Amino acid sequence: MHDETHHRATPTHDCERVESTIVGFLRERVEAAGADGVVVAMSGGLDSTVTATLAVEALGPERVLGLGLPCHKTDATAAIEAGVAADHLGIEFQRVQLRPLVHQFEQHVAPALTPDDSTGPTPTPDRALENAIARLRMTSAYYAANRRNRLVVGTANRSERLLGYVTKHGDAAADLLPLGALYRTEVRELADHLGLPEPIVERTPTAGLYPGRTDADELGATYDIADSLLYRVIEEGDAVDVAADAVGVEASTARRLVSMCVETGHKRRLAPIPDVAGRSRQPAADE
Repeated sequence: MHDETHHRATPTHDCERVESTIVGFLRERVEAAGADGVVVAMSGGLDSTVTATLAVEALGPERVLGLGLPCHKTDATAAIEAGVAADHLGIEFQRVQLRPLVHQFEQHVAPALTPDDSTGPTPTPDRALENAIARLRMTSAYYAANRRNRLVVGTANRSERLLGYVTKHGDAAADLLPLGALYRTEVRELADHLGLPEPIVERTPTAGLYPGRTDADELGATYDIADSLLYRVIEEGDAVDVAADAVGVEASTARRLVSMCVETGHKRRLAPIPDVAGRSRQPAADE
């Protein structure tokens, strides 16, 4: 169990009901798609381990493939930890080193596509490469899924999606997002319920691309704080300043976090379509 001194960012849920809902969701969606199983990219962290655990419960270990896709020294250890978690779940696990692929991308693709004179507010080279790596990982996951007639199950949670702390067409892309309605602190609570090992539950969230750089460093706030604020603003409709006072965070930090939600809305929507002959409406899934 995680330390109960953690500030509870969101209301306590009936974890058994949440577990049942997600397991049923996975089972129904895989069956409806006529798929033979699922593929989960595993980092050794909380979200991917919870996702794989629920997938096993829904489908059985033989229908779940775990992928470890390291590309830096900093995430090599995480890939090993992901393999240990996969062994514990009894699922097939494939570890594929992406560093050679990323190296080729850096040597041949990136130079050809990097502008000589950038004048606008473009991403830094490091950020652009991070996004490319996330998309190469998702490309690998979809290749594995296509070869096995499976669905790709993403691991992003509601906190990451609301804050835009995902890569468009990278870790934000998946056939199913079973944790997509749960704030990160709620995922931690669910992990406790599922009996995941404490080192996984309490592991400091990090993207694993640079030594010592955590999600809190990137976001400027811990998930406990961000979740508390976002829950009050988005789920309960509180004004930002009111929510900031309730959470005990500076108003400037609160406004920045909420601005991140607004500015990254495009990551949570399908690409817009012009209204030609009244055809801009996105078709329903069964059309």
